[in-house]
Amino acid sequence: MIDQPLFWITAIVAVVITGISKGGFGGLALFAVPLMALTISPLQAAGIMLPILIVMDWISVWSYRKHWDKALVFKMVPAAVIGIGIGWALAGYVTDNLVRVIVGMIAVAFPLYHWFGPKSGLAAIKDSRLAGYIAGSLAGFTSFIAHAGGPPFQAYAIPQGLPHRIYAGSAVMFFFVVNAVKLVPYAALGQFDKTNLTTSLILLPLAPIGVLIGVYLVKRIDGTLFYRIMYGLIFITGLKLLFDVFIG
Repeated sequence: MIDQPLFWITAIVAVVITGISKGGFGGLALFAVPLMALTISPLQAAGIMLPILIVMDWISVWSYRKHWDKALVFKMVPAAVIGIGIGWALAGYVTDNLVRVIVGMIAVAFPLYHWFGPKSGLAAIKDSRLAGYIAGSLAGFTSFIAHAGGPPFQAYAIPQGLPHRIYAGSAVMFFFVVNAVKLVPYAALGQFDKTNLTTSLILLPLAPIGVLIGVYLVKRIDGTLFYRIMYGLIFITGLKLLFDVFIG
């Protein structure tokens, strides 16, 4: 049992925020592992979060079972599995800061391009299967390392211009598969020991609360406003990650 009071404070906040993200308010979940890593190792934080993410996925899948884009998810999932495999193979060599830099650069660059770049570029992303494969593999890799697959997924999914509930549901279905696949390598790496699983179990009741808050917000927010919030969350998240590496 982890006996640091600060850990439990950060863990409770992280689980609720992740639940809101899982409910369709994507972009927030990236804060979970870094927040918990203030008191424990990032790898242990990721191991504690994965069983909770699986439960959140089941709740989210039920909520969005009729609202997702099958073509988008089926295009990105095979590449994500490859990315997870690469993450597993490199787990002993990739540092936490390297992952933060990769995710942070993606998270900052994409909103900047959307706001200030030529609009034809977004159409190019939308129509490119290769972009989908690259985004899927990056999402799988960064999700394996730190449950941080959101920005690569969003970089490809948002330009598709889906209705906001369909976008949210597609993200739910994609990460449902990704997190299920991650169970095997996480178990092989010894992340499901007694301490981690006990901690996950204690935090588990918070999972549905956060998810239901997220679902409630997505259903009641205007689509245009939703995407503005999404871009803002991606940008802020990227700045936070890069700040932690280079300044923090």
